[in-house]
Amino acid sequence: IQQISLSKKNLKIKIVCGIDISCIPNFNITILKLLGICLIVGTMIGSGIFISPKAVLEGTGAVGPCLCVWAACGVLATMGALCYAELGTMIMKSGGEYPYLMEGFGPLLAYLYSWSTIIVLKPSSFAIIALSCAEYASTPFYPGCTPPQVVTKCLAAACILIITVINCLSVKLAYRVQNFFTAAKLLIIFIIVISGIVLLAQGNTQNLKDPFAGATTSFGAIGLAFYNGLWAYDGWNQLNFITEELKNPYRNLPLAIIIGIPLVTVCYIFVNIAYFSVMTPTELLQSPAVAVTFGDRVLYPLSWIVPLFVVFSTFGAANGSCFTAGRLTHVAGREGHMVRIMSYISVKRYTPSPALMFNGIVSIIYIMPADINTLINYFSFAQWAFYGLTCLALIVMRFTRKELQRPVKVPIVIPVLVVIVSCYLVLAPIIDKPEWEYLYCTMFIVGGLLLYVPFIYYKFNWTRCIMRPLTMHLQLLLEVVPPEKSE
Repeated sequence: IQQISLSKKNLKIKIVCGIDISCIPNFNITILKLLGICLIVGTMIGSGIFISPKAVLEGTGAVGPCLCVWAACGVLATMGALCYAELGTMIMKSGGEYPYLMEGFGPLLAYLYSWSTIIVLKPSSFAIIALSCAEYASTPFYPGCTPPQVVTKCLAAACILIITVINCLSVKLAYRVQNFFTAAKLLIIFIIVISGIVLLAQGNTQNLKDPFAGATTSFGAIGLAFYNGLWAYDGWNQLNFITEELKNPYRNLPLAIIIGIPLVTVCYIFVNIAYFSVMTPTELLQSPAVAVTFGDRVLYPLSWIVPLFVVFSTFGAANGSCFTAGRLTHVAGREGHMVRIMSYISVKRYTPSPALMFNGIVSIIYIMPADINTLINYFSFAQWAFYGLTCLALIVMRFTRKELQRPVKVPIVIPVLVVIVSCYLVLAPIIDKPEWEYLYCTMFIVGGLLLYVPFIYYKFNWTRCIMRPLTMHLQLLLEVVPPEKSE
């Protein structure tokens, strides 16, 4: 990780989310002030709003409860982000949940988080977005039917491969790709919302007149609906991965949360209302790609722009997921909780090539056996377990680490509510309808202990004898070196 010193105002800037901002022309202090809001909005608006509406409606059964779940997901994301704002201004370390779990519960739980995130959560997130990108890219070529799974999965694998290569080749190229596709996703959201407002003004409100009619929900179905809704909001915690690089975090961290998440919530609710202005709940559930169906009915003969821009949006989200995947891997490798080679940087390209390659390979593996909804449940089950533990760490440190300064201090009822909701989101679907993916996820998390004990806790000499020559050969093959330590 490089550190650049600017002569004017003696300002020091580090690489932000893998972007070497020294190579961006006309970079100024105004961009730094807006970085927090842009990061939250840019990472939250991705593929979820084009995938999750169908799954949320399936779990709620009617338009009214569906919209309530979308609003409740926004409120829950805001409360969780406020808890993270206190943690981020109290413990000024990058790495997301990793340093908070380390300070609150010790190295074992922090290791299990890094193990689960690097092996399961980040690659599965990448795979989910790539699958959605492939689904929308292939749907126009199969009118009236669902694209074959082999086509979708091959396109998703190609998407992962292309994005991984881009991020390995150049940080500047990856930044430009992200910049272009972020503008595309905002444009398609704007088009859908404006079209929905026009349709409602013309009197297309029949699907919204009795919104709670036919609602059939259960204890576990609501939990699965929240899983899919919260997947669309995922990214509210990404600002904590760059706490060390954020300018004036005491002010900008909570400010970005207060502005960014409600803005995304309003956009999501209006997009769903736009969907219901042209589709009945039954038609929405039968649609293989909701946004494509919306475009066919509203924007014909220009309906082709919807799948095109949705592909742009999901491709950009996938690029962002890959772009930040090496962040936690670098921190965990620096702390000795992951293989050292994962934290190394390319000599020629100045990119975290080993971490990016590893993330891409595991993501392709996750594409093979699962569909999108299964991966979302798989992702959310583990992720919300760690969200709850992180907010529990905040409560614990209120009593055990009273000496720490808290520039931002939220009422304790907020982390308590987040912990309670997290427990519900983790347990409700399992109790209502047990599935194998929950067992697999638990086995992944607990299985990390098999590596923690010999490699980290006891540090057996024979493991070093194996890893030292392996690391050396991988260094020569990939042309990577350990990153310079920043002050």
